[in-house]
Amino acid sequence: MTTMQPSARQAGPGRAGRWAALGVLMFPVLLVAVDNTVLSFAVPALSTALDPTSTQLLWIIDAYPLVLAGLLVPMGSLGDRIGRRRVLLIGAVGFAAVSAVAAFMPDASLLIAARALMAVFGAMLMPATLSLIRNIFADPTERRTAIAAWASAFSGGAALGPIVGGWLLEHFWWGSVFLLSVPMLLPLVLLAPFLVPESRDPQPGRMDPLGILLAVGTLLPITFGIKAAVGDGSAALAVAAVCLGVACGFAFASRQLRSQAPMLDIRLFRNPTFSAALAVNLLSVFALVGFIYFLSQHLQLIAGLSPMEAGLFMVPGLVLTVVFGFVAVPLVRQIGPAAVVITGLAFSAAAYTLVLALGRSGSLAALLAAFCVLGIGVGLAETISNDLALSAVPPARAGAAAALSETAYEVGSVLGTAVLGSILNAAYSSAVSVPSQLEPSQAAQAQETLGGAVEVAGSMPDRSAATSLLDSAARAFDSGVTITAAIAAALMLVALVVVRLALKNGGPAITEASGAPQPVPADGERQAKAG
Repeated sequence: MTTMQPSARQAGPGRAGRWAALGVLMFPVLLVAVDNTVLSFAVPALSTALDPTSTQLLWIIDAYPLVLAGLLVPMGSLGDRIGRRRVLLIGAVGFAAVSAVAAFMPDASLLIAARALMAVFGAMLMPATLSLIRNIFADPTERRTAIAAWASAFSGGAALGPIVGGWLLEHFWWGSVFLLSVPMLLPLVLLAPFLVPESRDPQPGRMDPLGILLAVGTLLPITFGIKAAVGDGSAALAVAAVCLGVACGFAFASRQLRSQAPMLDIRLFRNPTFSAALAVNLLSVFALVGFIYFLSQHLQLIAGLSPMEAGLFMVPGLVLTVVFGFVAVPLVRQIGPAAVVITGLAFSAAAYTLVLALGRSGSLAALLAAFCVLGIGVGLAETISNDLALSAVPPARAGAAAALSETAYEVGSVLGTAVLGSILNAAYSSAVSVPSQLEPSQAAQAQETLGGAVEVAGSMPDRSAATSLLDSAARAFDSGVTITAAIAAALMLVALVVVRLALKNGGPAITEASGAPQPVPADGERQAKAG
């Protein structure tokens, strides 16, 4: 049996120091949440300024989480080896610098490239924050509260993003939303060296360049294939990309299982609780990001709200996500972690069911109610799923576990727009009717995206025809929303059943004191205990 060495956490700060460190670690979490939400609200402005195709528009949103998802595990492993605080600070400086450059990109292709480069540094931020929390907070109750704060920071940032971003978009150009990262990361760079203790794996293995390539080669082609399949890409290309990703995934898993010091301990997935926690994390974010993608466009392009007004409209739902993230902490002691997670998924399914029933009406009250219900569900499920995932591993491997949890988050973010967004765009394109007097290029633009239809209508001299185009575009868009809502609701219900079985019938015992599973033992430890 391998003896665990003391981690840096055990000689770390006192109670006040721990919470001060958590406060500093909230800045990069807020930044990532603000960045994701602001970009969704900047879609109309981007569509007008850069005139991207529908595929480019999705890539502007997806390039960041797509590349990020492929690099999170390698960067989490890097933090375990060279120091999580060090990797966090490198990522913060790089992210701020590239964001500042992205603000001035002149066309869609260059902005996509900048977003991909931002992801390289962004991959250093999130696993480091979560793994540092795992090592700073040894007490299960303190750790769950800290993770609730960590998860709620995403929702707080999502609430702050539309308001601050809306104000910026009303007064400045679209690039101003990228400049937010500079002031938001400055406190981290200045304070982290003094308040956040360094931690690393005391017995790190060697870096595995081939393993890193295989990890990237798994997630990137699979997500690309999904985008191509549900969009207007080649079916053969989509199948080939998914097959390549699956092949790389098998090769990566086989390599990690043979390694004496794996970058990612594949055996963690034998723990049903750990696997279920990652699935909940992925699906919660999938539901939230997909909802925000269509809600932000409906509010601005159909309801006619300004970016600031649209941001304020979404605040109640995002505040409920924060509130119920903290409600989950005492609730888990009353009904257990499995019941809290299942309840959260049920709320998410109910939210999309409400959109399915009332979405065609375009009622803002119905959309607000649905978004509030979704906020409750995400707040309950995501907090506990992160705690379950982190608690299943020893502190020394927190970076890899945090990276997996974050990978699930980012894959959910990618799929939320890649799957639901692409289906919505396809449904819109097939249903919208364009006036016959439009030029072919104008007709194509109006059929590609809702933003394109709004722009074309604004340039039409015949106001009656322009009004007809806008009405058709609004009906087509809301019709597509109901299709995506049906798919999302079905996915949430299937996930609820699967997670219920996994958390109830499998995995390590869940203690009453912490509600957290015990670490997965290595094969040798399991055999020794059996003997």
